[in-house]
Amino acid sequence: MTVRRIVPDIRVESEDGMSHSRDFYGLLGLEEVMHLGWVMTLASPANPTAQISFFTEERTGPVVPDLSVEVEDVDAVYAQVVASGAEVVRELRDEEWGVRRFFVRDPNGRVVNVLGHRPSRNP
Repeated sequence: MTVRRIVPDIRVESEDGMSHSRDFYGLLGLEEVMHLGWVMTLASPANPTAQISFFTEERTGPVVPDLSVEVEDVDAVYAQVVASGAEVVRELRDEEWGVRRFFVRDPNGRVVNVLGHRPSRNP
């Protein structure tokens, strides 16, 4: 299994919280790379896998995850997680913004968003 990146996920109370976070982490060199209104991701221009995400809510899952792990083959990881008996918090599914993901609870009670990017389709 190949892990492509690990991203901490931080819950904020409002869009203002996102703005303040963007301003603060901008001081450290991070720039906004995604903003869907309820989730925003900042990344380092020099190292795009160095990221942090902020959530006001989780629109397609039951909870805001504590961290996200992008893997090369999310279907294979999902099969391993299910076979292990770990608690799946949200089943595997495709999202409209181009990822396939599921949520699982780790042994410490943290919810992990495990995802893979779907191949882009050219018309």
